[in-house]
Amino acid sequence: MDYLKNDLTALHAGLVNKQFSVVELVKETFATIKQREPQLEAFLALNEEAALKQAAALDERGIDQNQLLAGIPVGIKDNIVTKGLTTTAASKILENFNPIYDATVMEKLAEAGMINVGKLNLDEFAMGSSSETSAFKQTKNAWDQTKVPGGSSGGPAVAVAAGEVPVALGSDTGGSVRQPSTFNGVVGTKPTYGRVSRYGLIAFSSSLDEIGPITRTVKDNALVLGAIAGHDDHDLTTSSKAVPDFTAGIEDGVKGLRIAVPKEYFAAGIADGVKDAIKQALAEMEKLGAVVDEVSLPYSKYGVPIYYVQACAEASSNLQRYDGIRYGFRAKDVKNLEDVYMRTRAEGFGPEVKRRIMLGTYVLAAGSYDKFFKKAAQVRTLVCRDFARVFKDHDVIMAPTTATPAFSFGSKVDDPVAMYMNDVLTIPSNLAGLPGMSVPAGFVDGMPVGLHIIANSFDEQTMYRAAYAYEQATRFFENVPAIGGQN
Repeated sequence: MDYLKNDLTALHAGLVNKQFSVVELVKETFATIKQREPQLEAFLALNEEAALKQAAALDERGIDQNQLLAGIPVGIKDNIVTKGLTTTAASKILENFNPIYDATVMEKLAEAGMINVGKLNLDEFAMGSSSETSAFKQTKNAWDQTKVPGGSSGGPAVAVAAGEVPVALGSDTGGSVRQPSTFNGVVGTKPTYGRVSRYGLIAFSSSLDEIGPITRTVKDNALVLGAIAGHDDHDLTTSSKAVPDFTAGIEDGVKGLRIAVPKEYFAAGIADGVKDAIKQALAEMEKLGAVVDEVSLPYSKYGVPIYYVQACAEASSNLQRYDGIRYGFRAKDVKNLEDVYMRTRAEGFGPEVKRRIMLGTYVLAAGSYDKFFKKAAQVRTLVCRDFARVFKDHDVIMAPTTATPAFSFGSKVDDPVAMYMNDVLTIPSNLAGLPGMSVPAGFVDGMPVGLHIIANSFDEQTMYRAAYAYEQATRFFENVPAIGGQN
């Protein structure tokens, strides 16, 4: 039942063969969480009573051999709404918000029989790269509690890496699933834009936000994505494309696979140790039969400025609804309506959220729109064309996920530009709406680094096949942090 030693297939077999019950699995999950939380602080809320009730019902019904995810505990990033369980987006302005409906992904997890054990910490409104902007807790890296867990999905990545849960859902706007997955040595996926419904995801940037799974292994990740993907009438941006079995062909190998390596993704600023680890990964892929070519994605260098213009503009619009009138925090002793708005937002939002709202409002202003927002949209099109050109001749793109391993607390939080550059390697695939994932690729100074794999739109199967081949050849997932066993 140890999540650091058993994948979802092994857990499912244990439940089917009645080696342990769902109730026993869930009880042990909560025991592990309570034991490790004082060091990690990954969870914002636990769902113990409801989870045990669901577990008992599943035991009474029995676990079907074909229902692979039934009875499996899952942690949920706290910007995905959950009926009857607080959803705060790690912000004071939503501190006591209790949703009256479930996000579509939560309904899909329930259909699969998965059990929500609690809500996980993040950067406030998913705005950050270190989870340091949370209004409530400072989540610690699973490998070294003096290091940041990454962000914004820091809580989900830490919970999986430390063996608190076998699966977690995060959201990715510019790298927020893949970057913390790298920092904690786990597998994190951002699917194609439109593959998974955003209904019930608290909006940051609607043209970029995506929900994706975090797991310890590639095959587990593919299983969970299959459960949450699909068209949703509540979200008109979801695709009507059929959802394939993402595990089909996952073991077919990579002989003849064409891998593109963008030279821009190995430019100045990438730590030497990270470069070496990824070069070793590419050499491993060649040994497995893949063909590796250097390519150019010249417009990717504009990814960060494009992202912070467009994402902040959309955030300023999406966050208008938090006004102290309808729900959430409301400032006390206000004098008039204007006072309600101003003081509620001033007291309820943290510094990073305010910074992005102000930047977004500025670039949407009449005198700035053409100069900034429109220009960013035009260059975003060029980024998309770059990727389309490369995918005419290649199956996947491989590069580092992050420029460095996890950094120390406080080292970048006061320098917004330095913090924003953490996502320089992941942002371009969000701008193009392409699927991407991070797979453990070794260690630098004892901290995990990740291999970033990007595929063409709706070609997650090829991405998973490449990732699985690399994972099985290197077995880095067998390394676990000291908090859960042997380092």
